[in-house]
Amino acid sequence: MIEILLTSFPAVFRYYQLKRRGEAMTVWNMRTAVFLWALLAFFMFVAIFYFHPKSYSGLLPYRTVSVVAQTAGPVTEVAVKNMQKVATGDLLFRIENSTQKAALKQAEAEFDKIKAAEAKASDALKVAQAAVIVSTSSLDKLRGDLENAQALVAKNSGTREAVRLAESSVAIGEANLASAQAQQSLAQVEISQTLPAQHKAAEAAMESAKVALGMTEVRSFTDGVVTQLAMSAGSPASTLILSPAMVIIPDRPNDIPLRITAGFSQVSRTTLYEGMPAEIACDTNIGLTFSNTVLPARVRSVQPAISSGQIVPGGRLLELSERMPRGSLLVYLELEHKEQEKIMLDGTGCIVQTYTNNLPGFTGHLIAATGVVKAVGLRLKVWGSLIAGIGLAGGGP
Repeated sequence: MIEILLTSFPAVFRYYQLKRRGEAMTVWNMRTAVFLWALLAFFMFVAIFYFHPKSYSGLLPYRTVSVVAQTAGPVTEVAVKNMQKVATGDLLFRIENSTQKAALKQAEAEFDKIKAAEAKASDALKVAQAAVIVSTSSLDKLRGDLENAQALVAKNSGTREAVRLAESSVAIGEANLASAQAQQSLAQVEISQTLPAQHKAAEAAMESAKVALGMTEVRSFTDGVVTQLAMSAGSPASTLILSPAMVIIPDRPNDIPLRITAGFSQVSRTTLYEGMPAEIACDTNIGLTFSNTVLPARVRSVQPAISSGQIVPGGRLLELSERMPRGSLLVYLELEHKEQEKIMLDGTGCIVQTYTNNLPGFTGHLIAATGVVKAVGLRLKVWGSLIAGIGLAGGGP
């Protein structure tokens, strides 16, 4: 309608010209004016709709966190309520944990047993070391006795029997020393290898038991708001992601800009560009004052693929005739003013109007100027949706 009004000046000029001459207005004498009117309207329609594409599928997407238990059992305590604000680490609910506590006690007992064995092995090493010292001293004495007996025999003052007895005593002393050294080596291996391995195994078992006990307390992994909580004490804790105990709507991170997505016609691919100015009007921001209703934005990126063309391996060959919908071009936009992000409601539907302003020369400026028609149309659409109460895209509850 606006385009037709803006291009109607040839017909209006011809009408007043005929009226000034006193001539009646006919199809014949208005043919040139009407033709010029249609031609101008056509070119204006092309310029406006091609260079300033609009999308009715704008959306502020967000993700939710499904809360599920990592272990099964009845719930003993629910620590939150619906619409309650939670922070990272806050307790959500507890699960019956008598089995996990018993397993932890057993693991702690095994760990204490290993620590006692380590102390015992340390004492055993000390005893073995003392036995080696005693055996060494005894062997040195016996070897001295053998040398004395051999010296007496050499002087014809002793007997061969005394030498044989001394040799036997030395052999026994050497065996005792070897036995004591073996006991010392065994104690050292026990301390350096066997007991450390058992110690690590007991530590791992105790940590595993602590982790299992910790799983009976389900805590929040993010800041957000609890919703869809439908459980109470005595309810079985679900471990299935498709059947969560509750859902958390995470808070928006301050360091990541808010992004609005919109689907455009694939024909718009040649027009849309990064940094392109745009305006966004969302259903949840419409008010009588029009304050913060139409928000300035910028195109930040265009997805380099059309989702409807994605092929997933299956058991049969792809049949292209079954993929009749062509799909849309996904575009990401960011608001120009970060302070306006707080008024955006997650999941809201929006109209996205873009404006081409990067064309050179007089023609480029003229095409950019025609964007005012789209801007006026966007505001009229917002006003109409406010009056009718059916939403920007013409839908409704």
